[in-house]
Amino acid sequence: MDMNINTNQATSSIKPPKNSPGLLTWLKRNMFNSWWNVLLSFISIYLLYQIISGTANWVFITAEWGVISNNYRLFMVGQYEPSELWRVWTGLGFISLLFGMSAGIWKGTPRILSGVLIFIFLVHIFVPFTSGQSKLWLLSIIAVIIAGYIIAPYLPKKKLIVIIGFCLAFPLIIFLLNGFGILPAVKSNVWGGLLFTVLLSAVAIIFSFPIGILLALGRTSKLPVIKYFCIGYIEVIRGIPLITVLFMAQILIPIFLPEGFEITNIIRVMIGCTLFTAAYMAENVRGGLQSIPNGQYEASKAIGLNSVHSMTFIIMPQALRAVIPAIVGQSISMFKDTSLVAIVGLFDILGIAQTVKSNPDYLGRHMEVYLFIALVYWVIAYAMAYSSRRLERSLGVGER
Repeated sequence: MDMNINTNQATSSIKPPKNSPGLLTWLKRNMFNSWWNVLLSFISIYLLYQIISGTANWVFITAEWGVISNNYRLFMVGQYEPSELWRVWTGLGFISLLFGMSAGIWKGTPRILSGVLIFIFLVHIFVPFTSGQSKLWLLSIIAVIIAGYIIAPYLPKKKLIVIIGFCLAFPLIIFLLNGFGILPAVKSNVWGGLLFTVLLSAVAIIFSFPIGILLALGRTSKLPVIKYFCIGYIEVIRGIPLITVLFMAQILIPIFLPEGFEITNIIRVMIGCTLFTAAYMAENVRGGLQSIPNGQYEASKAIGLNSVHSMTFIIMPQALRAVIPAIVGQSISMFKDTSLVAIVGLFDILGIAQTVKSNPDYLGRHMEVYLFIALVYWVIAYAMAYSSRRLERSLGVGER
């Protein structure tokens, strides 16, 4: 009896060995373990010092950021009428409320994204070039996010409310921005800047997703007419560059419209981007369908499901789950490709940048403008990629 007690005490006192070396040990192993590694390490450190010090000197001393602060509203909303900007703020507040409610219900990624939103709004409050009215709007939106975070967990059917809110957000924002005869009309020709970039990418991604699923299913159809139509569409669109699709949308879409019916250049570009993205979405979904083993099809038939129910409840959810990285990658690519619309004369955020740097008052300030544009694109694209990684991790994509 005594021997057993002594053995347990000895076992509990043993500690696992340390797997992580200290900083000095790591440096010695990886950077200074031979004379040529020492040489390469010092050269790399010198180059990094030159790059970082030069960049910091330019950013904080040489650069003239007045080109950004003086044209900030132009970069954000383009030529949208200042008296109607309350519609943009209202739409932003509604989306922020949904993010705050999502954070209160699901925690995790929505809470992190809500925190990032609050941080960005706080930065805009403290910078000197933001007007007093804009600061009030930003403070109100921050309060809305916090209120949504606190109240949402106590609402009945809270998840259903948030999902319906996200479904209604896009048409509600479009209604607010345009007016459609109920509010004073603001034509889409004056939508520009980051507002237009986000709207264009949102339209292309949201509407291309169901079209891509239908094309992917059509490509696997046993009906030759449907199958070869889908194959022809996908291969033709994927074989031409986006800029060609944009020019074709500007020229060809009015030909197919009834006489007297006109749509603006912005709507034509939205249609072109949607059709272009749908072809790539279809191939991503088809890849997911091919990854599903035949046993899943046979199992769904064995339990009595017909083809529609089998595809809806068994096959397609698994296929979409398998290709989340590819779908998100295509969405990010579409968001960045919206910069091409500047070539067809539309003023997205890059088109506004081209206009601003052509202003005689800001000649030579193109570095500041392009660095700001790159930062905006990076923040949004990284947020999309980060959300995708968190979603993949929560769904266990790539794990067995």
